[in-house]
Amino acid sequence: MKTIILPAMLIMLAGTSAGLASSSEWFETDGARVRLVTAGKPDTAGRLTGVLEIGLQRGWKTYWRDPGDAGVPPIVDISASTNVAGVELAFPVPQLHDEGDFKWAGYDYPVSLPVTFTLAAPGSPTLIKADVFLGVCETICIPVKATFSVDPASDADNAEDAAVVAAAVAALPGPARPDFGVKVIGEPEAGAIRLEAAFVGDPATAELFIAGSDGYTFTAPVRSLENGKVIFTTRVDMPAAKPGGPGLHYTLVTDAGAVSGLLPYF
Repeated sequence: MKTIILPAMLIMLAGTSAGLASSSEWFETDGARVRLVTAGKPDTAGRLTGVLEIGLQRGWKTYWRDPGDAGVPPIVDISASTNVAGVELAFPVPQLHDEGDFKWAGYDYPVSLPVTFTLAAPGSPTLIKADVFLGVCETICIPVKATFSVDPASDADNAEDAAVVAAAVAALPGPARPDFGVKVIGEPEAGAIRLEAAFVGDPATAELFIAGSDGYTFTAPVRSLENGKVIFTTRVDMPAAKPGGPGLHYTLVTDAGAVSGLLPYF
């Protein structure tokens, strides 16, 4: 059954989880509940790790960092925070959901997304006010907005919160490396790009997810075996000019494990 996304102005479940604990209360919505957890103290570079926990009921889904043509990716806005200069989400291995004409990457089970907050001045008072926007879907996708206000220093040594954060980080794919990752082969031709995968494992289990951003969009990569090499082919739309920045996120999954890395812009 194809997922339908209703405009936010027609259906939007919104709320606020306030308070000055180091982790928020659960925000409850149809099919899901969401909370923000922080634990520990920032490192010497001012990075503080937390988790956006998304509890999904059976039959409900949410999206990966690239939700496809019509999905809603998780977004965390920290612009109203105090002493927080940046935020970055990380994602565990997604699933490919095939609904005929619509293919998308996401999760149909409870998922925890590690989130790294970069503090402007480590050691100074900090208030994280995070406006979280995401989609949760059964047959209809509902945009959900929740605001979480937490003081990470108020209970930094909470063992339960620390365990939640540690488990989420441990579940992430490892970093890509020369013997486990993908590389672009040649230049795009006729709107398609080819990538060669390196890994140890069964080629039949290899699956690749590429997140479009900065003007790039991709179709779901198709796997083939050519001269003993695993090749993925995907159609791509590209910006008129190559952007600056680190590149395009990808995740490669096989029966030997999973890695995430960055593809240079092409």
